[in-house]
Amino acid sequence: MLKSILTPIFSTFPAEPRYRKLLCRAISCNFNPIQTVRQNAAPNIFTTPQLPPTSVYIHLPFCRKRCHYCDFPVVALGSNSPAQTNDNEDDPQINASRVSFESHSPLETVFFGGGTPSLVPPRLVSSILDLLKGKFGVTSDAEISTEMDPGTFDVKKMEEFMELGVNRVSLGVQAFQEQLLKACGRAHGVDEVNEAIEIMKSCGVENWSLDLISSLPNQAPQMWEESLKLTIEAQPNYVSVYDLQVEQGTKFGTLYTPGEFPLPTDVQSADFYRMASSMLSAAGYNHYEISSYCQDGFECKHNFTYWKNKPFYGFGLGSASYVRGMRFSRPKKMGGYINFVRSLENGMIVMLSLRTAAGLNLKSFRCAFGYSVVASLCEAYKPFIESGHVLCLNEQRRVVTADEFNASLNEDGIGRGLAYIRLSDPDGFLLSNELISIAFGVIAL
Repeated sequence: MLKSILTPIFSTFPAEPRYRKLLCRAISCNFNPIQTVRQNAAPNIFTTPQLPPTSVYIHLPFCRKRCHYCDFPVVALGSNSPAQTNDNEDDPQINASRVSFESHSPLETVFFGGGTPSLVPPRLVSSILDLLKGKFGVTSDAEISTEMDPGTFDVKKMEEFMELGVNRVSLGVQAFQEQLLKACGRAHGVDEVNEAIEIMKSCGVENWSLDLISSLPNQAPQMWEESLKLTIEAQPNYVSVYDLQVEQGTKFGTLYTPGEFPLPTDVQSADFYRMASSMLSAAGYNHYEISSYCQDGFECKHNFTYWKNKPFYGFGLGSASYVRGMRFSRPKKMGGYINFVRSLENGMIVMLSLRTAAGLNLKSFRCAFGYSVVASLCEAYKPFIESGHVLCLNEQRRVVTADEFNASLNEDGIGRGLAYIRLSDPDGFLLSNELISIAFGVIAL
């Protein structure tokens, strides 16, 4: 059954070459944190030392279909794809970029999420890992995790992922009942679930997780008990138990109201939670986080990054990052993401001028990005104009005062009264990484 499903889903992968390029380009452009103008308003924003991230999340958005409860940024491909992948098309050359930290520890965790990462060819994972190793470094004992769905991989693909260094798998089972899987819009059935579990064992995956969802429509307590029992029999090292969240904009959000039939009441949902805690604990799993259970020594290192509020990079459609104490997200729609990456590349060329004494020509910048982006950049730099880290010059290259700068923040003033922006010497140059990061953040809005 698995072979009939897999052929021809990802022997022909339509979106992969373009998305691979976009992702690699985004990674190479995004070493400096991207912030919003509002976050940049405080002049002391960079005074607290921040450690560089040692974790990265990679979003691979491709799915066979969108599940009825899913509000994640995904691209549904369907079960068949007529387009052909151009295997001879190499990734673009990645120009060296300076990391915005004086020193950078190698990555300790890498997590491929989605979407359904197990749909993509292993060569895509390989190219991304190579890029991460080249730009950040990856420790020899790094936890490299990937989400995988039943019915999207076979023994050969699992072995290829393992050869690349993937050493932890999160298997998206969700339920062991055919009617519940269909009701959720899952692309797999119980046969694929059992086959996927067998692949985990036959391939010798030493660290794998099994995901379940409780409080599904028409889910009876006996069904939930059966799913927990079969999960324990499968002997994963880790179990994630998620209570269904009905999100606006999803099919479930249209069909159902939380707490009303056929969804369980809050009391019934609490009973599901207690049953999971009781059965999994009795089976030797440590309930070490609200929705997470694991055998001794199999805590998810990557998740600790989030729970301990440590910094992390996020790359790919809709992904979030937390760098230098700031949180920011990539666009969730593919069109917006494509424009986002292009803007970063254009911005990188323009922003190189901020590293020079000549500075940034606001007229050229406006031609490239429009008045609103120029205005946002000036607003973002206001506190640094006042502190003297950033200088604004008129057409005669005379430094304008902070009052003159504020008075010229209009469509007529920018480009005439305000003609250039440069970093002061030496104080502005000392903050060059942070100040140029602000400019990238404005472009990314």
